[in-house]
Amino acid sequence: MTDPQTPQPGLDAGPSKKLRVAAVGDLHVGESSERPYRDLFDRVHEDADVLALCGDLVNFGKTREVEILIEDLRACRIPMVGVMGNHEHEHGQPQVVMEMLCEAGVKMIADGRSYEIEGVGFAGGKGFVGGFGRYMLSSFGEDAVKAFVQAAVEDANQIETSIRSLRTERSVVLLHYSPIVETVMGEPPEIHAFLGSSRLGETIDRYDNVKLVVHGHAHRGAPAGTTNRGVPVFNVALPVLRELGDRPYRVFEV
Repeated sequence: MTDPQTPQPGLDAGPSKKLRVAAVGDLHVGESSERPYRDLFDRVHEDADVLALCGDLVNFGKTREVEILIEDLRACRIPMVGVMGNHEHEHGQPQVVMEMLCEAGVKMIADGRSYEIEGVGFAGGKGFVGGFGRYMLSSFGEDAVKAFVQAAVEDANQIETSIRSLRTERSVVLLHYSPIVETVMGEPPEIHAFLGSSRLGETIDRYDNVKLVVHGHAHRGAPAGTTNRGVPVFNVALPVLRELGDRPYRVFEV
């Protein structure tokens, strides 16, 4: 996996055709927005073969917000894959939001689903919170804590099902929450546990065919890091990309 924004001359491309994947999350389309990302969706085909959407595409998960987003999505001329974010759940109708996005042509990754596009697999899911490393919350104590941790474990199991179902040599994992602490650095330490979980990173590291992980959610986080096994992880939340300048999405070759 290489990032065209930091060219690496001299690398052997090998026999497999590279797939250009553009990724962005945290668009946060609101009810009063008017064509907020029409230009983004209209131009992305010039830079990429697939667009990955990493959750929090709308503000509160309201129907009108999704309708405004879909109007802009119609300008996209390449395949789209996506995952839900926590904001899509706020209005209490996440299934409606997902169905609307699916009908608009976004291949939504959830509940263990995965997709293959031009020989590259796309897996993942929203992910969940819980903390990182030695500070990850464990299933101990009150029933409420145990239920919380169990929800995190079940979520990670669904993501593992999604990854395991692929037979591709190259796979991309889409998440909303971060699988590593490095890409949330810059956020207040007090909220790191609510920005992701090492459980996600541990799940990813079980599979050698995962070549790239992209996520959002951490608006003030760092742009890049790696899992313990060395899989590249990129925070593609739009506020982070704006700090990097250039394009409102990041493009990778897989």
